[in-house]
Amino acid sequence: MRPILLKGHERSITVVKYNYDGDLLFTASKDHVPSMWRAENGERIGTFNGHKGTIWDLDVDRFSARLLTASADASVNLWNCETGEILHTFKHHGPVRGVAWAEGGNMFASINDPFVDHNAQISVYDAPIDATVTGYSYSDLPRLEIDLPKQSDGRVVKPTNIAWLNLNEALFVTFDNGAIRLYDPVTGEEMEEIFPHEKKINRVSFNRDKTLFITSSADFTAKLFDVVDLYHLKTYKTDRPVNDAVISETKDHILLGGGQEAMSVTTTSGKVGKFETRFFHLVYEEEFGTVKGHFGPINALAINPNGLSYASGAEDGYVRLHFFDKSYLDMKDPVPEALQEGEEEEEEEEEEEEEEEEEEEKSGYDDDDDDMEEVRKQ
Repeated sequence: MRPILLKGHERSITVVKYNYDGDLLFTASKDHVPSMWRAENGERIGTFNGHKGTIWDLDVDRFSARLLTASADASVNLWNCETGEILHTFKHHGPVRGVAWAEGGNMFASINDPFVDHNAQISVYDAPIDATVTGYSYSDLPRLEIDLPKQSDGRVVKPTNIAWLNLNEALFVTFDNGAIRLYDPVTGEEMEEIFPHEKKINRVSFNRDKTLFITSSADFTAKLFDVVDLYHLKTYKTDRPVNDAVISETKDHILLGGGQEAMSVTTTSGKVGKFETRFFHLVYEEEFGTVKGHFGPINALAINPNGLSYASGAEDGYVRLHFFDKSYLDMKDPVPEALQEGEEEEEEEEEEEEEEEEEEEKSGYDDDDDDMEEVRKQ
């Protein structure tokens, strides 16, 4: 596997994400400056300067024209991808943890942490796709605000990720207590809640058509679900916290990234800390490979929509762009092929013959036993 090391950030990586076409890679870290790269060769195209805090999340629209970045400086910036210019800054009441474009690109949703007297919130803002052409003036007031108050026991539950489901039917939000909730994007009412994990859900990612999603948790597991009814399908178990997991679009494979917690990294070697990307079979839940290289826990993963490469970002501040070998791309999973009618009949005949042989052998053993008994009597 041929890796390209992207040295564009000064602090630990928080998110890596490909655009819809897979030709651009967007990365962000705790150094306040997101970057845009060419996915084919790792060349840096440019940076987006303007934030004053850690970038926790980002999302690029369908046509790679506008970028959203969520920052710890309590703001979401809307950028022009071509020029790197800030189109608007949306102020929030606390550090912003996640941001996501709605289908159609005319609005977006964000989540922010509680801060002082303000509770955690989910916000939905208007951002028309033709705003730059029509001279639309962005509003600082969200079209919808969903307050997330403390629980009855006084515990503060923080949202960790946000996404839109198909046709913008619901807002999908994960929390640090292991919960997933669905909210109505029009009324703000809670539609459903499940608890798939015992600890914090670090990241959630969907396949391209949003029929499956996978959660990554600090409870050492990643779980695969059906989007329609939130039915749990598979569990991928590890021996370390899982920080991110992605679903391959071209193979039935899952990529997991994580490792020992960052506070203990300086006392541990890369081999002991287990800072590699792990490959699991989607259906069989079996691990079949690892890719090493990082010197800290992997915080973010993204796989190219074309299935030819993937990117990983870690606590060591590096983004590694990996291109799959031909042996991996040509590899066939050990799935039994469907038998033709003639083959099925042949197999049945073979099974019957084997059963007859076994019965004959057993009867032969019985005859031998009888002969031995007669010899003993004599």
